[in-house]
Amino acid sequence: MPFSVTTSIEIDAPPERVWEVLTDFAGYQEWNPFIFSASGSATPGETLLMRFRDLKGRVTTFSPTVVAAVPGRELRWLGKLVHARLFAGEHQFYLRPLDGDRTRLEHREDFTGLLMPLLRPRMRRWTAPQFPVMDKALARVAESAPGA
Repeated sequence: MPFSVTTSIEIDAPPERVWEVLTDFAGYQEWNPFIFSASGSATPGETLLMRFRDLKGRVTTFSPTVVAAVPGRELRWLGKLVHARLFAGEHQFYLRPLDGDRTRLEHREDFTGLLMPLLRPRMRRWTAPQFPVMDKALARVAESAPGA
């Protein structure tokens, strides 16, 4: 019983600039209202350390592993709770170039595992609404850069 959250936004900045903001994990504390603390590098196999806050204010710390990092195109990480069979979330960002040095960001997370029947209501109510908020904040930062 998987559950997915998918959002998208068009950003008035080139994919390279969006990538720069998205992969500057140390900078998340300055702009990201959802994942408010992050460290590590966008390198496949790298373990990240992240803290996020849902709309209810609950804070969760997780250590996902980067599974794909294609500069200017794709970033994916996989987090799990104890074991992927219990609960896992693959967070995905896809950057598509648009005319006029613009970017379409597709932001998605696929949640799976035996705990999904219990966690789905929380994900739908308190986590999913944070995705478009994060997208808008990312766009604001990317668009405000000199030359963007």
